[in-house]
Amino acid sequence: MVTIHLSVFCYLLSVVSITCASVEEENPEFWRSLAQDTLRSSLLRTLNTNVAKNVVLFLGDGMGVTTITAARILKGQLQNRTGEETVMNMDTFPYVGLAKTYSVDFQIADSASTATAYLCGVKTNLNVVGVSAAARNGVCSSQKGNEVTSILKWAKDAGKSVGIVTTTRVQHATPAASYAHSASRTWYSDADLPSAAVTDGCVDIAVQLISNTDIDVIIGGGRKYMTPKGFPDPEYPTDVSAQGQRKDQRHLIHEWLNMKQEKVARYVWNKTDFDAVDPEKTDYLMALFEPGDLRFDVERDSRMDPSIAETAEKAIQILKKNPNGFFLLVEGGRIDQAHHDSRASMALHEAVALDDAVARALELTNENETLTIVTADHSHAFTFNGYPFRGNSILGKSPIFALDFLPYTTLMYGNGPGHKIVNNKRPDIRKVDTKSKDYVQQSAAPLDSETHGGEDVALLARGPMAHLFQGVYEQSYIAHAMAYAACVGANQQHCAAVQPTLKDPGNSASDTPLWTVMSLTLSVMTAGLMH
Repeated sequence: MVTIHLSVFCYLLSVVSITCASVEEENPEFWRSLAQDTLRSSLLRTLNTNVAKNVVLFLGDGMGVTTITAARILKGQLQNRTGEETVMNMDTFPYVGLAKTYSVDFQIADSASTATAYLCGVKTNLNVVGVSAAARNGVCSSQKGNEVTSILKWAKDAGKSVGIVTTTRVQHATPAASYAHSASRTWYSDADLPSAAVTDGCVDIAVQLISNTDIDVIIGGGRKYMTPKGFPDPEYPTDVSAQGQRKDQRHLIHEWLNMKQEKVARYVWNKTDFDAVDPEKTDYLMALFEPGDLRFDVERDSRMDPSIAETAEKAIQILKKNPNGFFLLVEGGRIDQAHHDSRASMALHEAVALDDAVARALELTNENETLTIVTADHSHAFTFNGYPFRGNSILGKSPIFALDFLPYTTLMYGNGPGHKIVNNKRPDIRKVDTKSKDYVQQSAAPLDSETHGGEDVALLARGPMAHLFQGVYEQSYIAHAMAYAACVGANQQHCAAVQPTLKDPGNSASDTPLWTVMSLTLSVMTAGLMH
């Protein structure tokens, strides 16, 4: 086996990669012109100090910066381009910041503690949702008196419509933090409550979904936590694992519908019925497409389940009828789950799907009145490494071998199920299709499930008060900045002296509150956060 010195390889790389680049990229003027265009765009940027009538928060669960970069390249390569130069929809957001993701008790956080931070504005402990750090994981009695509310509730209390859209079960950690208070993120139904929690009076997350805050749109998975134990699933009637799990025999879907009898409320579980929902004639929508989490996008049956772009679109169409505006949380939750399985292809396709949903939301909203944010809760132990040629498949292999004379993939994990050593050697992947959705990337340390990463995550923002999200800040700052931008919650000193009269969402748009007056006032009083 011949070993090529790295400097020689880099020279060969520079020669060969010329074929990958366009001729115009060899001309210095190409890059100078591109830079000048970007500079002119930056100089023309003005601060949008309007009140955010609407807030749309896109949360890529586990979507660290490495995932964003790799997904950008994949998106371009799916369009038959080299990929690196691709512009994601989220890349067009003019303001970028970094959020510190640690929890109160752990250096590297989970989705429950981080969701509590960016939705409720309070950092907390691992595995708890909607409670402060005074609560203890799994100890029901410790959550009493330590509940914290979220921006979803603040927005609802301000007369806005609110919604959650996720690719996981709607009782999962991220959406749960918007409406529930639980000493354990895993108490999805009453069947998950330990006896001590039942004795101490704790309520499961599914019950809190329909009882804590009046949520206008609920879209995701999680049917089995809403129905009585043994209740057959409509899509998988013979699958025992898909059956209802509730020991209390409550049918929460029926209860939710009964609670909305004075409004037009729809429950659907398949795409045909979902597509038939008329947003103009619908006040409330609950759409649960799977017993648990939704299918990965590349495995999704488009005849049965809509994409995240389609669900986000329907949610916005329903919510935007409210003249007071809306708050919507859209989570690409299975990015995280694919990373835990060390299936990079699956994770990146999920991130691309989320970016498609961002595009759809931007088309349906007005940037002058809608604050749109894209961020992550945490990252993963995910690396982008080697010296691949320009345009090399992001899911492919490095062109040079490691010291063990075996190839490795451009994307790898620091730990996880991909650690497989046989006879003190890594597997030979020369004949392995590493682009497969099921390929498990190699990892340095063996674990059944790959772990989260602890570095800061990016936050990208556009719309009213988007400039507040520049810099490096605690993740708990995000909820407060969103609330400031939308004039909801406690921090309203900068808002108009005369608050808008709250109107019923069913009222005519002619009753639009004094958003214009508030915007003009806010433009004068922006110093509220600057001093």
